[in-house]
Amino acid sequence: MEGQNNALSGTLQRGISFFKKSDWKNALSIFLHIRTDKEEEKKELAYYTGLCYAKLKCYAEAAPHLENFIAESQDSVRVYQCRMTLAYVYVMVKNIKKAEYELTMLMNNGFESAQLYATMAYAAWLQNAFPRAIEWYEKALSVDENNLTALNGLGFILADSGKDARRGIRYCRKAVEKAPDNPVYLDSLGWAYFMDSRISDAKKYLYKALAKMPDSNEIKTHISIVENKKE
Repeated sequence: MEGQNNALSGTLQRGISFFKKSDWKNALSIFLHIRTDKEEEKKELAYYTGLCYAKLKCYAEAAPHLENFIAESQDSVRVYQCRMTLAYVYVMVKNIKKAEYELTMLMNNGFESAQLYATMAYAAWLQNAFPRAIEWYEKALSVDENNLTALNGLGFILADSGKDARRGIRYCRKAVEKAPDNPVYLDSLGWAYFMDSRISDAKKYLYKALAKMPDSNEIKTHISIVENKKE
């Protein structure tokens, strides 16, 4: 990789330097102004431009660059990374069929990770396929029992669907214990307590979540529902 980077233009290397410092905006600004006929540089541009857009939550813009890199690259590690990112991008723009396609391609090629299964679970949840989502989250936890995304996701679904609120609380609580300042996890735990009719506990965690994410409509909706419920 070092030899390859040395062969790239100075401008492209400068953009990559910004990228490695997590300065996505400056990196992207440089990448978007680069014009090249070199195939290797085109691949590098597609890779880094796609990732920059994804990091900046410009999901629609990220997708074509990531797709181009996947189509042209033989680098299995980077292709895995881009397929995972592309799957997430498609989930965020609600293109679930394409998200599942990318994830299925990864699984068919022998890749396995808690992140992959958790993304499959989230895609299923968006389609209201709750039993399938639960199965995928459980599979994620079988790979990594401490995966926070899977702990939170599984706990929320178990509670929200009414399947097993108390079990849901256990998973959500474990996520909060490991990341006590995460407003999404706090909200899930508060909602799980509400679904188990533990109103005081629900309010405690929901208000903590709102304090950390005051613009969240979902948290506000949960609080409104809980406030109108008599203990």
